Amino acid sequence: IVEEQCVFTMTAAGYIKRTPASEYAAQGKGGMGKKGITTRDEDYVVDVFTGSTHDSILFFTDTGKVYRKKGYQIPMAGKTAKGTNIVNLLDFEPGECVTAMITVDDDFSEEKNLIMVTRGGIIKRTNLAEYRPTRKGGKIALTLDEGDELLFVRCTDGNSELLLTTRNGMAVRFIESEARVMGRTARGVRGISLRGDDYVAGVCLVEEGKDLLCITENGFGKRSPFDDFRIMKNRGGFGVTCYNLTEKSGKLTGVAAVDDNDDLM
Repeated sequence: IVEEQCVFTMTAAGYIKRTPASEYAAQGKGGMGKKGITTRDEDYVVDVFTGSTHDSILFFTDTGKVYRKKGYQIPMAGKTAKGTNIVNLLDFEPGECVTAMITVDDDFSEEKNLIMVTRGGIIKRTNLAEYRPTRKGGKIALTLDEGDELLFVRCTDGNSELLLTTRNGMAVRFIESEARVMGRTARGVRGISLRGDDYVAGVCLVEEGKDLLCITENGFGKRSPFDDFRIMKNRGGFGVTCYNLTEKSGKLTGVAAVDDNDDLM
């Protein structure tokens, strides 16, 4: 099987596809964009990421389970195609849906960790090697509180710094060692405290020489130096404001670590 870089796209209704990265051409900011997928009424794209056909893709669901497929096992489709429903590829429980996907190489190194963050601000750090063997029906990735759901998963080297942001524009930065490594089925610890109906809207790894990009629901965005956010020695606080949101901007919907050389989708 030829190794090539692909763009993997997943919608809220569970349609997934892979498209060669070469089909996407860079464009200037502020434009209307080009059609990247055809969706049904009320469906929308929830995740876009790049990976190799030889990578393993870990699929994490809202119920806290994890499933695994190789990149080449995701059916190829053109830029404007709808894709294949994930239920035809993975043995899900009724009502279960994918909320996070990551690509990992096949060594499943014991030197790497997976950081999981829930909607309610719980964070858990687990050794990547815990997820090497997989079952057809998936494995438990973490134990969730009632009403909570797993939203974000990141792969780290054990010495990374994390920035958690919320829908109402709050952010907290801390070193991942503040959350000790736990077993595969553990619940995790408090990563950020939330007020009212606020919830976690973005997670990124702090990278040297890069800035924090924030994007809002109505299409506004800004870049801020990571130095604007002081490292907290005790995770779990309410954090500081990362975006002064208005009715015009809408709520915060996503963040990423970027520099001038990055292409963004």
